[in-house]
Amino acid sequence: MVTIALDAMGGDHAPAVVVEGALEALREPELEVLLVGPKQLLAEELQRRDAAPARLRVVEASQVVGMGESPSEAFRHKRDSSISVGLGLIKRGEAEGFVSAGNSGAVVAAAVAILGLLPGVERPALGMVFRSLAGPLLLLDVGATVSCKPHNLLQFALMGSAYMERVLGIARPRVGLLSNGEEPSKGPAVVKAAHRLLRLQAGVNFVGNVEGKDLPKGTVQVVVTDGFTGNIVLKTSEGMTELFYQMLGESFASAPHFAVAGFILKPALKEMAKSLDYSEYGGAPLLGVGGVVVVAHGRSDAKAIKNAVLVAKHAVEVDALAALQLEGLSQIPDEGWPEGAAGDVPGRT
Repeated sequence: MVTIALDAMGGDHAPAVVVEGALEALREPELEVLLVGPKQLLAEELQRRDAAPARLRVVEASQVVGMGESPSEAFRHKRDSSISVGLGLIKRGEAEGFVSAGNSGAVVAAAVAILGLLPGVERPALGMVFRSLAGPLLLLDVGATVSCKPHNLLQFALMGSAYMERVLGIARPRVGLLSNGEEPSKGPAVVKAAHRLLRLQAGVNFVGNVEGKDLPKGTVQVVVTDGFTGNIVLKTSEGMTELFYQMLGESFASAPHFAVAGFILKPALKEMAKSLDYSEYGGAPLLGVGGVVVVAHGRSDAKAIKNAVLVAKHAVEVDALAALQLEGLSQIPDEGWPEGAAGDVPGRT
């Protein structure tokens, strides 16, 4: 039995869709879900659905972290929030994983403070799984560590490779470093230095720099970047997908013969939409902290919550944490990182 703590108050549509997603996830065997939030409110949600599954328990948390709150302030002043209480369940050994669709910054801050970082890891990374033409692609970081040093990007590559191997079963995943050109000379100083480190690291199947246009092609399975850039890539891809389907719908509605074509193509378009749907992959694993933590999209529906819970369950079952420990690698020198060339990203101290 795997026990997953679920933030019942996280997300734009909490707690209703979170409760619904928990109930859908419990159709899977060998799973227990701890719903974390105000007991009275959650009891009413369950009563409304006439649901009282044996493998679901409610854990009291009296406070809620808003989507716009400062992560550090929320952690300091809301110690009984559904995020802190849920992560505390892992710390005390009462749960093996935690899922939240709430304030991602607050989840990251609380996870680092409560669970700590794994041996050898200096900064956490949020990794988002996308669908490419060649299968799943993991982009990290997408928001946990905005400003990175070269060795942070190396560690992200190692953790991303380990996650893809252990959780998604992809042996020796190809790793690319996101830059504005394929040549090693392209990019800011931090990217150039990271390129040299990755080229020298035997534990990474590094293929070189990749550009934004390469991500949908699936030329690599892991793409490494800082959290600022990664978050922009993530939000841009979401916006472009929404624009594509809006324009497609408008085109089909613009003329009768287009409407007929749309009707004929509807099954294929539904299948394509499913493959591009972020909810199919459940959420973003927070790599580098001392527990299995999955951050779901703030707009998650019940299906996305269910899949996020199942991703966390699978990560526990395959012992993903054991594969993510980078003990000894924190002392790797930043070869080629020029003195005084820190700019926005400080060099190692």
